[in-house]
Amino acid sequence: MKMWGSRFKSDTNKLVEEFNSSFEFDRKLYYYDILGSITHVKMLGNENIISKEEGNKIIKGLNEIKKEIETEGIDNIKLYEDIHTYIESKLIEKIGEVGGKLHTARSRNDQIALDLRLFTRDKLSEINELLLKFLNVLLKIAKEHKSTIFPGYTHMQKAQPITFGHHIMAYYFKFKRDLNKFKDNIKRTNIMPLGSCALAGTSFTIDRDWVSEELNFEEISYNSLDGVSDRDYLIEFLSIASNFMIHLSSLSEELILWSNKEYNYIELDDAYTTGSSIMPQKKNPDVAELARGKSGEIFGYLMQCLTILKGLPLAYNKDLQVINKSIFETVDIIKILLKIYPEMLSAMEIKEVNMYESAKKDYINATELANFLVQKGLPFREAHNISGEIVLYGIENNIELNEFTFDEFKNFIPDLEDENEIYDILGILNVVKRSNSKGGPAPKELMRIIKKEIMWIENYKIDYNED
Repeated sequence: MKMWGSRFKSDTNKLVEEFNSSFEFDRKLYYYDILGSITHVKMLGNENIISKEEGNKIIKGLNEIKKEIETEGIDNIKLYEDIHTYIESKLIEKIGEVGGKLHTARSRNDQIALDLRLFTRDKLSEINELLLKFLNVLLKIAKEHKSTIFPGYTHMQKAQPITFGHHIMAYYFKFKRDLNKFKDNIKRTNIMPLGSCALAGTSFTIDRDWVSEELNFEEISYNSLDGVSDRDYLIEFLSIASNFMIHLSSLSEELILWSNKEYNYIELDDAYTTGSSIMPQKKNPDVAELARGKSGEIFGYLMQCLTILKGLPLAYNKDLQVINKSIFETVDIIKILLKIYPEMLSAMEIKEVNMYESAKKDYINATELANFLVQKGLPFREAHNISGEIVLYGIENNIELNEFTFDEFKNFIPDLEDENEIYDILGILNVVKRSNSKGGPAPKELMRIIKKEIMWIENYKIDYNED
């Protein structure tokens, strides 16, 4: 069945039909298409554009189709142009020509615009629920390891000692920003386009406000051209999704490094790793590697959609169909990753002793030595130079700062008097405890932040309308 065949003298080329069809991927919209259609039919009946009897017959037929799809799947024997054609053709087969009245006072242009907004709004809420669970897992790990000494890095070089909990909380705040962005994206998504029709509205006396309220939209679109062509909210979604994948890819990279025997900070559970077809000793972090790779896929979807939209004239163009698949794929990727990662992180073994032993090496406490000299009255730059000379001496003699004799320290710091003081200052745990500025890694300060974030999550609402 075609919705438009009477204008044409000959059939569409079979290859063109196949190329033109979006049915393989937009079938995901069946629930939203039926929901929108039922609401539209109710409105047509309320406004006496069709009779109540006709409306009830159409609604009954649509509900039967929905039930059949949910129990039997979607019939794919024929090549349908899209999910809208599929549902309307099934409806006419089921209830006769009255099914043709379903499409009164609407176009596929505003129909797909509605379906996409309903779909995206739902998926944004689902993603936020999953992200909230992910944040809870990160908070739990951070709380359990608020005092677990861990080497902090810059430029992939050991820099200063922190805690593993503090490091995990850095990712918590990245993903918290993603959560808030996805939530805010609902505001631009929750606009009702139905009634824009093809591009110029309609002469039928429709009630768009009633439809909007019935479908729980915040407002309606106020320009029919914009109503059918606007995909800004999808670009925003893909942009936020890309930012989320940057954060997840960064975490994945660290999981891959930490699980490597060169670091040996963690061991991923067998359930989230794979082996080698030739090397029996291997335990590969494939999930983390795939997540890292999937980031490029989602970046590509964003660039694809930006490129599609950059030169489109108003109003609707078939190019927009291509965007839909990118949205569906992105949603699927994010949802499965957000289901896997909380479980994978909860199951991983965290090797606290290895982290501590690593944090004691490579002069990671040198900054605190410089701070100590500043507290003794030296300008920071002079203190930095002396600390650098001490580190160089340590490197040349293969000794860590904590292994210096008191006399060796006095060679560089002649006025040093208290032997215990210098060793107390350089103790790794003490260095971390003293890093207690707001937002610092000191366990007491970290716990303050964690408690604050636990309260934030407890009071968080997924629906922005509830704020």
